[in-house]
Amino acid sequence: METGTMEKNKQVLLKSRPKGWVSEADFELAEAPIPQPGEGQVLVRNHWLSLDPYMRGRMNDTKSYSAKAEIGEVMVGGTVGEVIETRDPSLKKGDFVVGMLGWQQYGAAPAKAFRAIDTKAVPAQAYLGVVGMPGVTAWVGLLTIAEPKPGETVVVSAASGAVGSVVGQIAKIRGARAVGIAGGPEKCRYLVEELSFDAGIDYKSSSFVRDLEAATPKGVDVYFENVGGDVLEAVSRRFNPFARMPLCGLVSQYNETNPVGLRNLHSFLVNRVKLQGFIVSDKPELWPRALQELASWVASGKIKYRETVAQGLENASKAFIGMLKGENFGKQLVKLV
Repeated sequence: METGTMEKNKQVLLKSRPKGWVSEADFELAEAPIPQPGEGQVLVRNHWLSLDPYMRGRMNDTKSYSAKAEIGEVMVGGTVGEVIETRDPSLKKGDFVVGMLGWQQYGAAPAKAFRAIDTKAVPAQAYLGVVGMPGVTAWVGLLTIAEPKPGETVVVSAASGAVGSVVGQIAKIRGARAVGIAGGPEKCRYLVEELSFDAGIDYKSSSFVRDLEAATPKGVDVYFENVGGDVLEAVSRRFNPFARMPLCGLVSQYNETNPVGLRNLHSFLVNRVKLQGFIVSDKPELWPRALQELASWVASGKIKYRETVAQGLENASKAFIGMLKGENFGKQLVKLV
């Protein structure tokens, strides 16, 4: 095994379950022996770690759609890395793969747990973003639940993030109007000037509600929900009859000890709104088509993306907290090599 001069595997463990906002004290930087792959497994040196809002839910000791992170265990997370030792013929040394090895520099797992990627087609880290889980999340939620029609108005919250930015661009590809909600004038300019959204609305502005009304003169046909809270309340007042709302996330509530529920349920009733929560891992049969279309759109320039990169595993927890506060621009990554 060629692991250079590194003799230990640097890891970030879950140290404690946060009550309210996450802090860096909830994580522990540790070292462990580099694992040895068993029969049918491969050893991967991770080059990139993905940081995503769903990880906040995994830190809680509550029932959810997936297993919680355990105290003292490596934090969960998507990774891209290089196979450095293999005991399965389906993957060879030097292959780059996407997996779920978590917040660590090395990991061993069954070869079938990885997907080989072509780093010549798009950069390796893009397989954690626009042509990875976030991109597929946008594709599945928008195209299989919302099904936007040409000329309809699609609103998406957290619009400059890894999922929201793709939602708006797919909406434009399908001939709809795209209105993005983001935090701050710089992000809103990015939506319009670089991603070709029809409007970018700053939820931090005192004129947010008026700006939303001005940007949706014919109401809202689709609302792709990522944040919840006051933003959801404002958008729900703009729903057209038979609007559709894919519920992807509620990031504004993840660190709240008393999360806010939906107050304006009346609008959903009178407008016969379709509200559907979804988890993208429930639809594995859709991933190949989604990834193919996303890669094609990226290659042709129809979909653009941006990344925020933290350097080194020791900065992962700080970057994660910053992402939950909306400090990132586009996909939040950690560069490990």
